Amino acid sequence: MIKKIVAKLKSLEKNDEYRIKKTQELLDKIYETGLITKKGSLIDIDKIGISCFCRRRLAFLLFKNKYCETIKEGITFIEQGQVRVGTQVITEPAFLVTRSLEDHITWTNQSKIRRKINEYNNQVDDYDMLN
Repeated sequence: MIKKIVAKLKSLEKNDEYRIKKTQELLDKIYETGLITKKGSLIDIDKIGISCFCRRRLAFLLFKNKYCETIKEGITFIEQGQVRVGTQVITEPAFLVTRSLEDHITWTNQSKIRRKINEYNNQVDDYDMLN
């Protein structure tokens, strides 16, 4: 669908106000989803492939940010409900994480992994020890 929109925008004249406005809106939206690394032009959008979407999946981002050693392990953690994005616990490994939510990936409060990390860093609260 993205390629169809890009083709229609390319068919308009370069100095057309509608084309400029819609190109900027499309660039902003695709940049915010994390599919492109910089806001360039329609040529950058035309290069988007399936792999760009795969790199925005939660399981891959867990692997990339060193939350786990393999993508398969990341999928297991997600399916077990040990990962949250923002305030929402995610159980679907194919969840697409936008650029703004990427910094909000954490372990859930009940996660044993989070507890082990806190114990290792000597950051365990007395209240947490009771649970």
